[in-house]
Amino acid sequence: MEPFGEGGRLASMLVRTRGNRTRRLVQLLVPTVAVCALVGACSSDTDTNASGDSTTSTAADGSTTAPPATEPAVKTIPGMPPVVDPNNVYSETTPEDLSPAVADAKQYVYVPHNENGQVWVIDQNTYEVVGKYDVGNLVQHVVPSHDLKTLYANASGSNQLVPFDPATGKPGTPVDVDAPYNLYFTPDGKAAMVMAERLDRIDFYNATTWEKTGSTPVPCTARPGSISGGVNHADWSADGSYFIATCEFSGQLLKVDTVSGQVQGILDLGSMSMPQDCRVLPDGKTFYVADMMDGGVHVIDGPSFTKTGFIETGDGAHGIYPSRDATVAYVSNRGNTGMDRPGGGTVSVVDFATNKVVDTWTVPGGGSPDMGGVSTDGTKLWLSGRYDNVVYVFDTTNGELVKKIPVGAGPHGLAVFPQPGRYSLGHTGNYR
Repeated sequence: MEPFGEGGRLASMLVRTRGNRTRRLVQLLVPTVAVCALVGACSSDTDTNASGDSTTSTAADGSTTAPPATEPAVKTIPGMPPVVDPNNVYSETTPEDLSPAVADAKQYVYVPHNENGQVWVIDQNTYEVVGKYDVGNLVQHVVPSHDLKTLYANASGSNQLVPFDPATGKPGTPVDVDAPYNLYFTPDGKAAMVMAERLDRIDFYNATTWEKTGSTPVPCTARPGSISGGVNHADWSADGSYFIATCEFSGQLLKVDTVSGQVQGILDLGSMSMPQDCRVLPDGKTFYVADMMDGGVHVIDGPSFTKTGFIETGDGAHGIYPSRDATVAYVSNRGNTGMDRPGGGTVSVVDFATNKVVDTWTVPGGGSPDMGGVSTDGTKLWLSGRYDNVVYVFDTTNGELVKKIPVGAGPHGLAVFPQPGRYSLGHTGNYR
């Protein structure tokens, strides 16, 4: 894995991204501290106030005393953008936080299909299918790049990533990688992590050149009848120092050091468990892990890497999506598992503060809500209907199903794009 870069460049990117709104906030709340000091990007040892004057004090004898250095609230790994709010890692993903990098992106939804090898593109505003593209076998997820400038369709069966241009909604030249079930990016944006599920590996690539830089063997024990342990989903701690990954076919979780790529621990969830999506809570240290066989969400304490609770949500618990205000998680329960037994799927709304289900949304006539994402303004939740060959659109204000869009066979990890945030950590859109 490549060494991380310097933090100053990315810290200054935050100031540009937030624009005048950030500068006004800083000037109103802390008028004697420069913006760069808050994000750790000051090039001088002397702080300045909002008007540019030095805050260094001068004594009667002419000597000067510089103010003590201010440590960031969350000390991140080198090269990672700073954590602005230590109590909410999603503070920079509100509707007002669209990055300049997505200014030209079309309001599209990209739907990969396991069965027909295609990505279908849907216009968010009209609900119309505007494109159908062949990208390879076993297309699993569509993943936004760290810099938000590219979307990658993961064609696991064809050993390739197919890039889509968000400005046109059309595919480009494939990138050769091994068995990409899912794709993530380290918080500094330099390394791409390919979840090579069937090979029991997490492979690291240079995110710019796509040269392979390293590989971590996955020590998940495959159950009888499974070809692998099934490593596939992940998310990071607030400081970026580690991520937790799920092993679907072993019922285990991994804690992996981001910088070294080495496995720090293995956590068994149970002999019948089948962990799926993994998402960190706003506090940056508690993780939710959806479990398709246990029918709910495991609550994991990241620092100690222990299970602290379980939230029953519904059959086939699969995807986890924070609301735009980061107060609740939408958990998709795709119902009875298996293509010969579709139906019964729901969406559970889980309150982050209490770890309780506060609402349950149903699919009229039954369904299989699987994976997706929240719209820019947070009012819509888009999910693939895995076994019903449709895409669902829910109104998050009342839980009603507002649209059911027919698509191809086996829709899976669809990506709603664009979404707010400074950068993407991967999957269908884990933004910060």
